[in-house]
Amino acid sequence: MSDVRVPQCALTIAGSDSGGGAGIQADLKTFAALGVHGLSAIAALTAQNTRGVQAVEVPAASFVRAQIDACFDDFDIAAVKIGMLANTTIIDTVADALLAHRATNVVLDPVMIATSGARLLAADAVDTLIRRLLPLACVVTPNVPELETLTGMPIRTAEALQAAAQKLLSLGAAAVMAKGAHLEEGSLVTDRLFMAGEHFEFVHPRLAVEAHGTGCTFASAIAAQLAKGATLPRACANASEFVSEALKQGYSVGRGQLHLLRHIH
Repeated sequence: MSDVRVPQCALTIAGSDSGGGAGIQADLKTFAALGVHGLSAIAALTAQNTRGVQAVEVPAASFVRAQIDACFDDFDIAAVKIGMLANTTIIDTVADALLAHRATNVVLDPVMIATSGARLLAADAVDTLIRRLLPLACVVTPNVPELETLTGMPIRTAEALQAAAQKLLSLGAAAVMAKGAHLEEGSLVTDRLFMAGEHFEFVHPRLAVEAHGTGCTFASAIAAQLAKGATLPRACANASEFVSEALKQGYSVGRGQLHLLRHIH
């Protein structure tokens, strides 16, 4: 009888990046690096490289649902990471599926705009994302621009970030993991986790790299840690450290200016 340990399973529901640096591809690399078996449901397809997003194709909602159902029907899924969902129809489809399958440890990365500036979520879908997916997630992982869009609040200081995070909690989020790279200047970056009555800070050095796929990697690292049984604060701390270390080992490919992440153990 084999003594090989069977890993926990985590599902990513997100967009595909043909350049391999973000989206589904980054999520699966992260799951593998952290010892979790990765499953995927592709909610959008992008023609993308290190220079940006050239085109987006959204599959039929029924096919997105079929992928999710196929995964839940055959695997014990310990965590779910949600990324690019493109539009209101796909958001509703994903929310319905998660409710039907009673998904737990749902990590919501509210992907709206690519690093290159391309819009990845329809403008009219933000309210639907807040209404349908925020209540299903154990944590939402916005960067500063995404947090501004979700709350309608300008964020220029740590105090403003905390106020915006508290507003997102009031809108139904169980926890907010606010990424600080867009906020602070200087040699350090602080990621902040806000929960009901609790606040955690994770500080790491700012690196002089422009990275592609950091948000996807961060959210999927949290999901992987949750799948393995970590508490949310520990999962976020480990994920923050994981991304920081991955950035240190980043490399450039293609002809664009963006750096992809080398996913490490």
